Amino acid sequence: MDVEGMPRGYGATLPDWVFDELAALPEALPGVRERMALVHRLAARNPLEGSGGPFAALVVNTTDGQVVAAGVNLVLSSGLSATHAEVVALSLAQARVGTWDLGAGAAERELVVNWRPCAQCYGATLWSGVRRLVIAGEGPELEALTGFDEGPMREDWAQQLRRRGIEVVSDVLREEALEVFAGYRRLVDERGLTVYNARGAAPSI
Repeated sequence: MDVEGMPRGYGATLPDWVFDELAALPEALPGVRERMALVHRLAARNPLEGSGGPFAALVVNTTDGQVVAAGVNLVLSSGLSATHAEVVALSLAQARVGTWDLGAGAAERELVVNWRPCAQCYGATLWSGVRRLVIAGEGPELEALTGFDEGPMREDWAQQLRRRGIEVVSDVLREEALEVFAGYRRLVDERGLTVYNARGAAPSI
């Protein structure tokens, strides 16, 4: 077997504009609405910057509001299908704290994201060690507005998280999330942005 051409690593890098957004903020974001407002701002900007879809996420220390890591969807800029915002934020948080278990130690951490995670990111959330998931909402609106296929999710997804000790907080700035998705749809129509479903949207059943 010729191994010379085989890659030995992979990765993605957050663009500088994300850090420009974060640098203008206070050290802590005390409430879920402030945290979600930042997520929406990053999600709305991300397609305009060419990184990927209208998705962003934060890993935050629940008690004091310190942002441990931020993530945006980097599928288009990285060429890696796994680089959804949640996976990026969780991975960067794990790199920062030095462990795969974000529930280890004294700090209790949460994932804040602008809609219910897709099938991939649901699994990533389960195994990350976060103790809370904060979402703007759930339901078919995301797929209807954006054209993304979020994958086959079980109906009891939230109960499964709670069974594993992960609190679920929903409907935080929900209407603002829908405005971001609608804005993205307009960008797709006006600029021909790529909606990156690998084999197209899931067929209706």
